[in-house]
Amino acid sequence: MPLFVKSLTFLLLGLLPPLQTPQAPQTPLQQSAPAASPFEEARHLSEIGKFNEAVALLEAMRSQTPPPVGVWHELGIAYYKKNDYANAILDFQKALAENPNDGEATQLIGICLYLGGRPAEAIPYLQKVLTWYPRANVDAAYILGVSYIQNQQYDEARQTFAKMFGFPGDSAAAYLFCGRILFRLEFTAVTEEHVKKAIALDPKLPMAHYLLGELYLYQAKTGDAIAQFEQEIQINPSFANVYFKLGDAYSRVDRYDDAERLLQRSVWLDPNSSGPYILLGKVLLKKSEPELAARALLRAIAMDPGNPMAHQLLGQSYRALGQNADADRELRQAADLNRKPTKP
Repeated sequence: MPLFVKSLTFLLLGLLPPLQTPQAPQTPLQQSAPAASPFEEARHLSEIGKFNEAVALLEAMRSQTPPPVGVWHELGIAYYKKNDYANAILDFQKALAENPNDGEATQLIGICLYLGGRPAEAIPYLQKVLTWYPRANVDAAYILGVSYIQNQQYDEARQTFAKMFGFPGDSAAAYLFCGRILFRLEFTAVTEEHVKKAIALDPKLPMAHYLLGELYLYQAKTGDAIAQFEQEIQINPSFANVYFKLGDAYSRVDRYDDAERLLQRSVWLDPNSSGPYILLGKVLLKKSEPELAARALLRAIAMDPGNPMAHQLLGQSYRALGQNADADRELRQAADLNRKPTKP
């Protein structure tokens, strides 16, 4: 028997080791990636919410002699993300002593002073740096404008907001922007001054009469609010929310037919907002039309199932219809939702 046949026979019977196939030459093992630097590790810990661990790592670095360049900057950021603004301020001050041109530290110390309830001290820092740094997670220009408001520097606030939106500082739009933010911060007297100035500069400016109407509604000056909302409709007739707010104002003075008419228009223009449906349900209940009220409220709940007022009013509608089991269910739901803690 030829040798190669004998070898193949023995291989098939398992009496010889298998033939070895040629292998590619071995290449050197790839070197593992270099270990992350302590700064990179601290940043990673902060990014995943392990702020205490990040601070501990950086504090250990700070205790070195001399401390590594940049450790105060990174430690300030770690404290900032931890919402420990007092310590962040101290470390950012040291970072600025190390590098007076550190723009991020300049911005963040201003933001920390603002968030720590010291807006007047924040202003000089924020004036220097209006560039947005991603790790701040806020816009420094907006914080500067709000700091001006809290320091009663309203002209400077208006100029800052106007620059943010790209309008001249003395334009009607600038007064309107500032008025909107003043209203949100509950500086109501100054809000009125700014919005009236906006209207004086441009009587046809959209949203100005609307904002003034919101202010008057907030102050329970319902008649004045109605007048402003009606003027807004003449200027801005396709704005759904003005019909909603005017319907709200009419409902407060028991003009339920007018309120229903305006709320229906709001729904036609914006069928995806739950507020007009909830108020429409309330108005229809006042008009002793519980079946129509229930339809409106069911639509509201489909859009906003966690709204306790919608469930409360739906329960009242069912009670008026004699559907007591359904009424009990909705009223329990409303009570449960009212007991839930609200998000900060």
